[in-house]
Amino acid sequence: MTDEYDADHESSPLLDDPTEDSSYEGGRRRGSRRRSLPGCLAVLLALAVIAGGVYFVGTWAVDKIGDQFSSAEDYPGPGHGKVTFQVSKGDTVAAIGRNLKAQGVVASVEAFIDAANGNPDSNKIQAGYFPLRKEMASKDVVEVLVDPGNMVKATVTIPEGLRVEDTVAILAKKTKFKKAAFEKMLEDPGKLGLPDYAEGNPEGYLFPATYDFGPDATPESMLKAMVTRWRQAADDAELETKSQELGYSPQEIMTIASLVQAEGRGKDMPKIARVIYNRLEGPGDKGGTNGKLQIDATVAYGLGLSPGSTELTQEQLDTPTPYNTRLNVVGLPPGPIESPGDEAIEAALNPADGPWYYYVTVDLATGETRFYEDYDGFLEGQALYKDYCETSDRC
Repeated sequence: MTDEYDADHESSPLLDDPTEDSSYEGGRRRGSRRRSLPGCLAVLLALAVIAGGVYFVGTWAVDKIGDQFSSAEDYPGPGHGKVTFQVSKGDTVAAIGRNLKAQGVVASVEAFIDAANGNPDSNKIQAGYFPLRKEMASKDVVEVLVDPGNMVKATVTIPEGLRVEDTVAILAKKTKFKKAAFEKMLEDPGKLGLPDYAEGNPEGYLFPATYDFGPDATPESMLKAMVTRWRQAADDAELETKSQELGYSPQEIMTIASLVQAEGRGKDMPKIARVIYNRLEGPGDKGGTNGKLQIDATVAYGLGLSPGSTELTQEQLDTPTPYNTRLNVVGLPPGPIESPGDEAIEAALNPADGPWYYYVTVDLATGETRFYEDYDGFLEGQALYKDYCETSDRC
């Protein structure tokens, strides 16, 4: 019996074809070599592929084989030392066994396959990294692999609406790398896989999501994973096609999405998007703002203030920056001001229909937002907001 199952074995037929042998007589072949049953099982199991979990085929053969694997070489355990073992998506069961043997974890591929078939949870094995030891009993290895709670990983959650600097701070806090390592990587944004229209600026393209980073992750691979996840969201939303239909570039839509993320919540996001489009496109004599967005979140970004800043002083509002959409910026600011999530991107691409030019969040706790067609309505909303602030410490 051998442990060496190569790619040819994995793709070879399970049974010999009797028609290929001219000496085939009376339903039997003279002198034909037959693969041992354990070998057949290994080939069957070699076809099982990781696709979120390990799936076994040919398990009907196990019952027919009985205890023929009982002679497979195996360590008694419990093992010694430390091995961080990777199960990759696409690995076959035989491939896992080969890799385990190569790293000195199990004594034989057959013993691992036998143990896997003996564990009813084996189809739950997930791709990832697992803490193992040298010279473990195959049964013990399977018990570790079937429990996703044993994975070696750093789980990092990046909320919607964060800026690059805030995202980097979370990454540095949740991983073994210092902030400077991520900042150095950002100095060479060409390595991150950003779209051309980002013009080398990662702001808005480090997608907010929960990430599981393995032990071999680096600042480069982490940041690239976030840009890759953004690309997935952009493709799902048909960003490049729908932005063209709206008459905007993908970069402009990402900028609008970041404004929607900063200004809106949930069901109000499509309305916020409509207000932005109305301000960009609507005439000033119909309640518009003459092309000025007049969004305080952009002013705060230009001043380096953290997201969520409430009221700005008049001095801050009068400070000129490329992002001051109240003072001197007509149209959109130069780029995104934070990372939008799926909802904000969808809202930017699918704005609600409506005549609104103004909105006021009148309850900071619930996010209740009122929408108005003209400036008089806006003043009414401002009065409601001031009444709210008199009885709330959220302002």
